[in-house]
Amino acid sequence: MNNTFLFACAVIGGTVALGGQTTPIAPPKVAPTVDQILSLKRVASPEISPDGRWVAYTVRETNWDDNAYETEIWLADTASGGTRQLTNARKSSQSPAWSPDGSMLAFVSDRTDKRQIYLIKPTAGEADALTTLDDGIGSFAWSPDGRSIAYTATEPKSTAIKDREKKYGEFQVVEQDYRMTRLFVIDVATKATRALTNGPFTVGSFRWSPDGKSIAFDHRVNESPSSRGSTDISIVTVGNASIRKLVSQEGPDAHPVWSPDGSRIAFETSMANPAFYYTNSLIATIPASGGTPAVLTTAFDEDPSIVDWKPNGLFFSASQRTFSYLFRLDPDSKTIARLAAADAWVGSSFSLSRDGSKVAFLAADAKTVAEVFVAAMPASAGSARALQATRLTDMNTQTVNWATSTLDVISWKSQDGATIEGVVHKPIGFDPSRKYPLLVVIHGGPTGVSRAVPFTSSTYPIDVWVPRGVLVLEPNYRGSAGYGEKFRALNVRNLGVGDAWDVLSGVDSLIEKGLVDPAKVGAMGWSQGGYISAFLATHDAARFKAISAGAGISDWMTYYVNTDIHPFTRQYLKATPWDDPEIYAKTSPITYIRQAKTPTLIQHGATDERVPLPNAYELYQGLQDNNVPTKLIVYQGFGGIGHGPSKPKSHRATMDHNIEWFDQYLFQIPAKPTTAGNK
Repeated sequence: MNNTFLFACAVIGGTVALGGQTTPIAPPKVAPTVDQILSLKRVASPEISPDGRWVAYTVRETNWDDNAYETEIWLADTASGGTRQLTNARKSSQSPAWSPDGSMLAFVSDRTDKRQIYLIKPTAGEADALTTLDDGIGSFAWSPDGRSIAYTATEPKSTAIKDREKKYGEFQVVEQDYRMTRLFVIDVATKATRALTNGPFTVGSFRWSPDGKSIAFDHRVNESPSSRGSTDISIVTVGNASIRKLVSQEGPDAHPVWSPDGSRIAFETSMANPAFYYTNSLIATIPASGGTPAVLTTAFDEDPSIVDWKPNGLFFSASQRTFSYLFRLDPDSKTIARLAAADAWVGSSFSLSRDGSKVAFLAADAKTVAEVFVAAMPASAGSARALQATRLTDMNTQTVNWATSTLDVISWKSQDGATIEGVVHKPIGFDPSRKYPLLVVIHGGPTGVSRAVPFTSSTYPIDVWVPRGVLVLEPNYRGSAGYGEKFRALNVRNLGVGDAWDVLSGVDSLIEKGLVDPAKVGAMGWSQGGYISAFLATHDAARFKAISAGAGISDWMTYYVNTDIHPFTRQYLKATPWDDPEIYAKTSPITYIRQAKTPTLIQHGATDERVPLPNAYELYQGLQDNNVPTKLIVYQGFGGIGHGPSKPKSHRATMDHNIEWFDQYLFQIPAKPTTAGNK
């Protein structure tokens, strides 16, 4: 009785009395639920102050009542490590940007429903609206003297369109009725606004010159994603809005950044390579007065993304295998140094102080979700330099009582000898002598990448499944980012076919190690991952007990004529369907529909512009006609181009529907009332 009483006290009070001392008892770890995962607070957008003393960043929370992810801006003191919330308004405040003297923060908020620029003093006080545009703003940037802010905004409907709608109602003339994005400048004190562009082009990213007299910007012929290859770079003089072209070669040339002395401009470019969807982008520089571009990163075998150009170097970020880092490039010698706090490290969202001596960023690894860090920049050069980073946030306290998984990066050989990597999730207490059920979760892209970071999936409930005793494999199949240009080109004219080799060989490698029950294997993925899942469902059906295809391609011809990025298909398949119908058939899941037998869930957004809805109906009808168990769920309300869930309840729906599907067909758990019908 006494022992029972003491145990009860330990459970209720969290302590056990031993010899007059109190010993804490850790609560048992429990598996997280879908809602708990979606409710995790997450940090983003670190922005270091010019003097490096403060870091502004955002914290995203989940508002289930309004079905929205909402962000507010926080501040961290880099000296003391103290943090405090700065904004607190309805909807979201995001994209913080320090004024050049550090006395003010500008940010974007939709608190009045449209995205407007607001100003707030970081010390205290209320935010004041700087803009009140009917359709809101896009991006913005302070002028070097802090007196003005440049921003982009979509032009209003023309008088001709308004008159047309008044007479005929609304309709769209495809590839003609574009509304361009323009560049504007607003005086911070008076709010006087001037347009800086007004030509037959749409503005993308832009940067002020160090002297504040000019702005370099990229632009393309229209807003369609298919026009990406037309992106060029020009410079506008702020005083009189005169524009001169700077880079106008074939292929995309984008994201201009000025050198500290204003004499050169760095930019990302394909250097007229027509296969820019899968080949490496490059960093080049050009005199600000005009001239011939000079490529700086020919020896770097990945896609570099420019961060900033400071007196101590030109900085960019890039993936390397499953990790990502900051790099410093010497524009004169072209030497590149990797800057990271660890080798097995995922760094992102880098922000540098005015002199480049400090950097703020997000970082995560196999045991932690992203946190905000700050580090002093190493002074010496070299091929790799360590960042001595200080953590400023503590988001991982949210998951300390959750039963999680062990994440490992593994590799195997594919059918053609290519080395493929992937991330495997193992349950705590993993027993290598036991055969586990296996779920394969396939990323999109194809130039996406799966990383060894916990709690990152909000479409597939990986972190719900693993504590139940399931292995999850996320393969970085051929074409994934982080492995160089040759690897990304391995699925050119080999889409689906080579991808399936990589997935199946990864499954086989785990089976050969005795870790997986071959009778309990499922697969799923979204976008390109949904296409590969559909290909596996028809081409390799015997290998899988259940499959889920999200926003996937079922027929490359159907995709080609409906998508918003026609050049993607032409580059990867090296033909149109009219030129080479055979390659379109060979790589299409629908070609092999009579071989299908795996129960297949199909999930798709109703307004998907990237992989339009006919792809889902085509696969669904084909499976039905061949008597394959299937269910098609069409979701309403996906944001943006409609290509994936964007709100908490749509994320909850996609995750719950996958749990139900695999419970029924792979785990064979007795059926419960479902959220998507009972068929």
